[in-house]
Amino acid sequence: MKITLKDGSVKEYAESKSIIEIAADISEGLARAACAGLVNGKVEDLRTVLDGDCELAILTARDKEGLTVVRHTASHVLAQAMKHVFPEAKLAIGPSIDTGFYYDFEHEPFSREDLDKLEAEMKKIIKQGEKLERFTLPRQDAIAFMEEKGEPYKVELIQDLPEDAEISFYKQGDFTDLCAGPHLMSTKGIKAFKLTSSSGAYWRGDSNRTMLQRIYGTAFNTKEELAEYLEYLDNIKNRDHNKLGRDMELFATVDVIGQGLPLLMPKGAKMIQTLQRWIEDEEEKRGYMRTKTPLMAKKDLYIISDHWNHYKEGMFVLGDEEKEDEVFALRPMTCPFQYYVYKQSQKSYRDLPCRYGETSTLFRNEDSGEMHGLTRVRQFTISEGHLIVRPDQIEKEFRGCVDLAKYCLTTLGLEEDVTYRLSKWDPNNKDKYLGDEETWDYVQNMMRDILHHIGIEFTEEDGEAAFYGPKLDIQAKNVYGKEDTMITIQLDMFLAERFDMTYIDANGEKKRPYIIHRTSMGCYERTLAWLIEKYEGKFPTWLCPEQVRVLPISEKYEEYAKKVNAALKDNGILSTVDSRSEKIGYKIRQARLDKLPYMLVVGQKEEEDGTVSVRSRFAGDEGVKPLDTFINDICREIRTKEIRKITVTEDGKPAK
Repeated sequence: MKITLKDGSVKEYAESKSIIEIAADISEGLARAACAGLVNGKVEDLRTVLDGDCELAILTARDKEGLTVVRHTASHVLAQAMKHVFPEAKLAIGPSIDTGFYYDFEHEPFSREDLDKLEAEMKKIIKQGEKLERFTLPRQDAIAFMEEKGEPYKVELIQDLPEDAEISFYKQGDFTDLCAGPHLMSTKGIKAFKLTSSSGAYWRGDSNRTMLQRIYGTAFNTKEELAEYLEYLDNIKNRDHNKLGRDMELFATVDVIGQGLPLLMPKGAKMIQTLQRWIEDEEEKRGYMRTKTPLMAKKDLYIISDHWNHYKEGMFVLGDEEKEDEVFALRPMTCPFQYYVYKQSQKSYRDLPCRYGETSTLFRNEDSGEMHGLTRVRQFTISEGHLIVRPDQIEKEFRGCVDLAKYCLTTLGLEEDVTYRLSKWDPNNKDKYLGDEETWDYVQNMMRDILHHIGIEFTEEDGEAAFYGPKLDIQAKNVYGKEDTMITIQLDMFLAERFDMTYIDANGEKKRPYIIHRTSMGCYERTLAWLIEKYEGKFPTWLCPEQVRVLPISEKYEEYAKKVNAALKDNGILSTVDSRSEKIGYKIRQARLDKLPYMLVVGQKEEEDGTVSVRSRFAGDEGVKPLDTFINDICREIRTKEIRKITVTEDGKPAK
């Protein structure tokens, strides 16, 4: 057989060879560093035997795919250490991920001390250089093997595998795990690792299943790379909106109020107000009509929409269905309410498209283990809209929704931070959705064509659609790499019929419209969290809850400072005066810590000349300016929503 290597050279063998044997034939050093093989573009275990012509690249930890194998093996070492230190723990799953690896266990929550114990045990296992050996078992033997070990989650995984699946295991010393691989030849291949954190995670992501404990870790090729990554982790912890937003007094949570029910402090509330006014004005320019609908409704409404059947577990229900005639629920969405706004009069084809917009406060009964700061809460507000359209208007109106979303992202400086996903139904789980396969295929193909026409690059994902139609999800990651949906645009082909929504066409006949569900900016709370992390609290000036702070150098100039402040406020600028009896250097440092865009230092010279000494977080000392000039400049910056670049650091040095 002929093996074509990465550099184009060819190795010929008269008999079958494993990948590790071929690596050793090339170089003993390469064999020692090898993690896996890339065979015709597919990552394979080093133990894989090749018996025919193919292309082969030997992967090391310097390759992305090779590092993934190192991390996967590290997850097995963690599981082995767990069985040594906490033998009562039950094993679930332990994959590699983009930032390292994790393993889920059934156990009580782990402390940092527990993670340190596990790390120490992992180091012993790695030092021993346990060899990893792969073997397979028939299905029933595999089930019996894991039942004997008392591992119910592994048994369930085996039972869910296809009947013809090869069931493989990897053994290292006294530990064996169910796994498809690939893995290193020995635990000694793990050069640098760290357990970073732990958190709760439901078994298979199902909130009705057991809450497991997930331990996260990472591994790198060298200790230097690991140290660099850990330093990066320390930095992003300081950018985590859950910490920074509290430090900046933008929001707070209180136990007696409840998880997922944040308090927006004055600064945070001001930012939300600024965003809301901007969005509502922009939607009005684009032809949206505002509605204001109730925060709750009788269950009858949700039965019509089928949310009661598909979404009841995620709703806050008020009343007992078994005992009371009228049962209400807080709304998890606004669409059925706006449908009844539409239905208050018969619409003609000339009345369409009909665009409704609402700043909607919604309620969703999220599990306590899913709560996190402002990104996942139980009460939130979104820039919600529904467009009632004729079939011939679908593409144009869908394009308009995408254009509005892109405008919002661009204005906020977030357009480079998102990806686009076409979220489709799951054809293997049709009971989750309204309608039939033919209709779903038709509408999904229509949406795919529209996205191609717009020129958007997107991925496709089965099982992520709403129960009533496919959607375009605009995705973003937080500082830890977790992805969330920020903006969604959905195409609904079923609810118009359920709510008996019609319009009169040009021939005088009643027709069913289509409905586009969309958000322009998404959830205000989640967007605020995103902005906190994006800008590390140093928001664009137009979004800042305090845009200017006037700093008198002494009490003698406090009256002039107040005069400057009044002029700023008269022009709609959010400003304050720091009149404390502190030295000017202290006031400047405090303003920097508060991440303010501008400081205006005023003293005798400024008062005499009607000027201000401008300092900014963008360019440092910007010199003395006439007050009117500064006001004109900042008003233009706010009006145009300019995102000013930072050219110097806080100590006046050039920014990176």
